[in-house]
Amino acid sequence: MERRKFIQNTAMAGSLAFINPMDIVASSKKQFPTVRIAEAQRNFTSKAIEKAIKEFSKNVNDDELVWLFNNCFPNTLDTTVTFTKKNGKPDTYVITGDIDAMWLRDSSAQVWPYMAFIDKDEHLKDLIAGVINRQTSYILKDPYANAFYNDPNKKGEWASDYTDMKPGVHERKYEIDSLCYPIRLAYNYWKNTGEANLFDNDWKLAIRAVLKTFKDQQQKEGPGPYSFMRETPHATDTRALKGYGYPVNPVGLICSAFRPSDDATVFSFLVPSNFFAVVSLKQAAEMVTEIHSDAELSNELLALANEVETALGKYAVVNHPKHGDIYAFEIDGYGNHLLMDDANVPSLLSLPYLGAIDVNDKIYQNTRNFVWSLDNPFFFKGKAAEGIGGPHVGMDMIWPMGITMRALTSTSPDEIKQCIATLKTTHGGTGFMHESFHKDDPKNFTRSWFAWANTLFGELLWETYVTKPELLK
Repeated sequence: MERRKFIQNTAMAGSLAFINPMDIVASSKKQFPTVRIAEAQRNFTSKAIEKAIKEFSKNVNDDELVWLFNNCFPNTLDTTVTFTKKNGKPDTYVITGDIDAMWLRDSSAQVWPYMAFIDKDEHLKDLIAGVINRQTSYILKDPYANAFYNDPNKKGEWASDYTDMKPGVHERKYEIDSLCYPIRLAYNYWKNTGEANLFDNDWKLAIRAVLKTFKDQQQKEGPGPYSFMRETPHATDTRALKGYGYPVNPVGLICSAFRPSDDATVFSFLVPSNFFAVVSLKQAAEMVTEIHSDAELSNELLALANEVETALGKYAVVNHPKHGDIYAFEIDGYGNHLLMDDANVPSLLSLPYLGAIDVNDKIYQNTRNFVWSLDNPFFFKGKAAEGIGGPHVGMDMIWPMGITMRALTSTSPDEIKQCIATLKTTHGGTGFMHESFHKDDPKNFTRSWFAWANTLFGELLWETYVTKPELLK
């Protein structure tokens, strides 16, 4: 993925300008310059979100956390969304930040924290409805693609990839989670609003496309129609064996060619994404039953969910010599497994956040202990912080997203407080979260403008403010 092209400590693209950390005045009272984009330049403004920012600012007595919340929580709305009406229906295009393309995963995650406010803001509700509509059109265009352009005819820099690229597709890295996130967003919109008009026949066709893709990628009858290769110096940006990846033993799980980091899987049964698929298939089945009264499609979705769930229980658990029974990150159905975790969501750490497993589940807790330890090859501990990274940007680079997710899945007030304190001291003086930072130096970071990390951090601060405000003092 082209995120690799962005050098560390780059300035934000377009009209946004970040301060130089060296320009922050050091004094007895810390100074927090205005770094949020000017009101007149914001892409979208929500009265409910602005009200939440004012409430947080009034009641939280930590000036730096107030500053960070003010910058991070509205970042998706301020800088990444384009909201219009198309054929009378809401339509929303959402870029990730410094890359002008819409990922099915990122766009869902970026607007997710605003779901809690849609009953207070009709305009914001329409924005999220527009994301759902746009995602439906993208899945119908190509369920194997992970990212798309606003221009349906555009051919981008990855048009030469060895796969079935279509105009308007930015990148065609097949990832289970890219099809799960839109279902998660749609299901929770439906539950929050009770409105079913968005979920028309096109939406049901998209659900059928998801189901077919997942069943094909169980690979019970061979590798299926998808392959992917790229001419690249980065091994994780392409697939082995003529683009089909290493073989799997079809045990009922679903293959994912790439991870949510957009890195290629080693063993194609990516365990966190299969857990996510179980949740999403059950949610889709409920919607198809209640909205469309389609018992046949609902039963097919539930049958696949149950098959994957059973296979996870049978094949995904590995006994670790130190941590006991834990979930593997990837397996191949032949008995081979990869023990690690990656900061991108879905991760093993994030499973309770996604509703995939109970936070008190013994195997999950063992897995959590493994993930947040040096036994995980992508856990890094340095002078500035400790946390999870991944192959995407290399060794010793910690992702704020992983620290945020640790807090969002924690039952320990001390742990939550520690995570917030770490994030507060590792933004490199910019007032925003980043893709990653070096374990010894937060000013050595990647991606100045990464809206998912910003909004997720805002979600953590707001949730903590609502449920455990004493932790912010």
